[in-house]
Amino acid sequence: MAQRASTIAELSCPVPLRAKNTVLLGHGSGGKLSAELIRDVFLPALDNSILSRLDDQAIVRVNNQRLAFTTDSFVVKPLFFPGGDIGSLAVHGTINDLAMGGATPLFLSAAFIIEEGFSIDQLRRIAISMQQAASAASVQIVTGDTKVVEKGKGDGLFINTTGIGVVADDVELSADRARAGDKVLLSGSIGEHGIAILAQREGIEFETTIESDSAALHTLVKDMLHAASGIRCMRDPTRGGLSSTLNEIAAQSRVAMELEERAIPVREEVASACELLGLDPMYVANEGKLIAIVDSTNADAVLKAMQQHPLGGQAQIIGTVKASSAPLVTMRTSLGTTRIVDMLSGDQLPRIC
Repeated sequence: MAQRASTIAELSCPVPLRAKNTVLLGHGSGGKLSAELIRDVFLPALDNSILSRLDDQAIVRVNNQRLAFTTDSFVVKPLFFPGGDIGSLAVHGTINDLAMGGATPLFLSAAFIIEEGFSIDQLRRIAISMQQAASAASVQIVTGDTKVVEKGKGDGLFINTTGIGVVADDVELSADRARAGDKVLLSGSIGEHGIAILAQREGIEFETTIESDSAALHTLVKDMLHAASGIRCMRDPTRGGLSSTLNEIAAQSRVAMELEERAIPVREEVASACELLGLDPMYVANEGKLIAIVDSTNADAVLKAMQQHPLGGQAQIIGTVKASSAPLVTMRTSLGTTRIVDMLSGDQLPRIC
């Protein structure tokens, strides 16, 4: 029992103390500390009109063609988990960052930082997984790089990816476009990826195996864009979960959001696992879900298109955007009370993507 209690205690992550001169694990959480790191370090040094939009991708124009450009790094632990592995996750995550800008993904790069002593068989398995995921999404991995670091300096394998896609001239999506009256749409149930990783990492067994929801979302996005105009913004709620992503959009658009807890789908086994471990599914990472902020007159048409797609069968309207002098996300709970849904503080689940 003492050993079990120790394991549970290790899973909890209190809000870290602010450190002015050192990087904390929480700076990679996708929550408040990540936002502070970007605001205080990277934006002052690198700021420009494209970067300052803080979207999942940059939309640039080259020779009269609109291109979406994104980069991402994957440090998940364990490397293999129910529903995927670091290879397929890297492909899906990069495609999704392009898709959230309304882009059709075309090409990826892949750079591997490999720790000395890493299994060649596992590396080959991951490379094959990447190719299979890319092929299924009609995307090519066209360039890459490898580096090897000393044993004990790389934790197995890290993967960095870059993606390029094309964006139609009539598509304008950004996190600063949400307006009062818009509806908040969610493509499906939340929390599967984070709980699948946690269970695999810690050797926790549930009655039903929980698999990651890792998937490429670009075909779902394509159907949504074809269904109706009026989509303001799309995001995939990865690190920091649904809560942190909605708070980011609210801050960039300077609006408030009111959510309905009963409308947010959470699988029973995920809810039970979160309750057991003291986690809130609103903060648990997802890798195959998206949020869309849609004009109220077009929300039903977009929702119908989502529900007709294999990756959007559980899609719901989960809230409404409200005018506000201060960005705020609140939720009407199933008990009829209202609570503030804040951005993640600290790092609820480290090494999740």
